[in-house]
Amino acid sequence: MRTGAAAGHPGYFHAAVRYASDDELLTVAVPFLLGGIEAGEPTIVALGERTGSLIRDALPVGAKVDFLSGGAMYARPSAAIRSYRDLLAGHVADGAGQIRIIGEVPTESLGTTWDWWARYESAINHAYDEFPLWSMCAYDTRTTPEAVLSDVARTHPRFAVPGGRHEDSVAYTDPRLYLGEQRPPVPDPLQAEEPTVLLEAPTPSSARRAVHDADRGGVPADDVDDLVVAVSEAVTNALRYGTAPVRLRVWGGADRIVVTVTDAGTGPKNPFAGLLPATGTATGGRGLWIAHQACAHVAAAGDDEGWTIRMIAGATG
Repeated sequence: MRTGAAAGHPGYFHAAVRYASDDELLTVAVPFLLGGIEAGEPTIVALGERTGSLIRDALPVGAKVDFLSGGAMYARPSAAIRSYRDLLAGHVADGAGQIRIIGEVPTESLGTTWDWWARYESAINHAYDEFPLWSMCAYDTRTTPEAVLSDVARTHPRFAVPGGRHEDSVAYTDPRLYLGEQRPPVPDPLQAEEPTVLLEAPTPSSARRAVHDADRGGVPADDVDDLVVAVSEAVTNALRYGTAPVRLRVWGGADRIVVTVTDAGTGPKNPFAGLLPATGTATGGRGLWIAHQACAHVAAAGDDEGWTIRMIAGATG
């Protein structure tokens, strides 16, 4: 049985909390969490260190709330979806009629890598809809860029406000429409230079060699190996499902490696590709899923050349 504002709501009840002071956050979050405790519902906090400590100090001693590391949960969007789905499925198997979670994307993710977190916030409206989840995503308006707040309004169906109330987001956009929009990523500074390697009609094996050739030793070896796998899969996808010509560009920097794979096609038809595990019928979905699991940042969009996927290993800020 569902309680609170989500009572009678089927599936995922997804809200954002926009706050301009610590007191504003507590005014919304503490009653939300106490309501879950009172109802005997799994009640979870997945915030950063500062906001997590703020919430912990405001709750009664011994309050039955699970605190998760926000940084660990939000390492990568696709990994966050996988972890949360496993967590939610476990609680439902144990008989939970509703699960309450308040979480936040790490502050450092609100900059040049926000694009894939915006896709995450949109995709979870679909990815979690099979579970009786009521979640709040917290955004501090003092530190969150206006462009991010605009995406928050488009990816959250409602806003949680003081008094236990929720207001509809008039800007909310259906995930299939939102994820289908072309959003070219912020160019990495390395891309202003000539590529370290440029290959026309690459093969998976030549792509793997190109990544290794661009490695200057400043990226952890495991991250380079993960990027090699992701790039190999991306090239395989482009050759198998894309449209010729296919081009590979690699930039090797002191602390990161940037790779783009471009083909003349229009990209995958599935708007959730990369963020959700590929089904047995999905074309090319496995490679995108692997890339999203393996890389420090992945972005994809259409441009004048066709469809380009960009993958980064190492530093992204």
